[in-house]
Amino acid sequence: MAAADSPAEPVMLSDKLRTSLLDAQAQVNRLVLGKPNEVRLAFVALLADGHLLIEDLPGLGKTTLAHALAATLGLDFQRVQFTSDLLPADVLGVSVYDNAAREFRFHPGPVFAHVLLADEINRAPPRTQSSLLEAMAEHQVTLDGQTRALPDPFFVIATQNPVDLSGTFPLPDSQLDRFLLRLSLGYPNADAERALLAGDERRALIAQLKPLLSADDVRALRNAVQQVHASAALIAYVQALLARSRDHPGVRVGLSPRAGLALLRAARAHALLLGRKHVLPEDVQALFPAVAAHRLVAEAGNTAALAKAILYAVPVD
Repeated sequence: MAAADSPAEPVMLSDKLRTSLLDAQAQVNRLVLGKPNEVRLAFVALLADGHLLIEDLPGLGKTTLAHALAATLGLDFQRVQFTSDLLPADVLGVSVYDNAAREFRFHPGPVFAHVLLADEINRAPPRTQSSLLEAMAEHQVTLDGQTRALPDPFFVIATQNPVDLSGTFPLPDSQLDRFLLRLSLGYPNADAERALLAGDERRALIAQLKPLLSADDVRALRNAVQQVHASAALIAYVQALLARSRDHPGVRVGLSPRAGLALLRAARAHALLLGRKHVLPEDVQALFPAVAAHRLVAEAGNTAALAKAILYAVPVD
């Protein structure tokens, strides 16, 4: 795929902003040991104006990654522990009658923050899970007939345990689709695990982190992502992946056009993180399983394996 399709003007980042972005990734990698690819994907979700779902067994660093990201970004941060008795109002807020003023006054919930950590989101019932749908899609909340804008930027990091563990409620397809990327951390390699065991407690290390990016920085980076060029040939490749997902053996419901737009946004962010002004097929390939697997509906079996099979089945022209 020729690089000649790329625009003449490069995506401009100041030296300070580019350095801050590299330093931010390095800082998170010092907390989440041995997972550079997963950390890069987390930054892709942030820069692409998406949301991140981290699914894994308890104790593998899901919440550590979320806290390290929030501390590194230097943004307003709220954490909600999702439980079976959590109500939508506990997340969104509630209007309470003020006797002195003789009117209802809105008390905003934790969703009114730059970064919201929805910890163990699938331990809450579907009604509470779905309270985030409008917030994640529209960056706003409508309550009592009034629409209130959320802070800009707004970034949801949700963690969930595998659905076969007790006390979990599967996320509905509409909720899964709101997450740009789903990733798993997995067990650390031997060297990373030894360093983890020999080092300080992660909680203490997170408290020492310095904010390296501001809200203005994140907005500037998101604007830069939109300038990253995707050629006609690259877009045709993405469309071929979408088409293949709809007739691939074992797939009951394939990828939607919205999934294709999400893949392109993520690929642009990935290219920017690697210092390029145009998207390559390698960007799409690096992201496709994380973007596609949670959006596919399989007849049976593992959607992650299906996503990889679809990727291998579509050649790059």
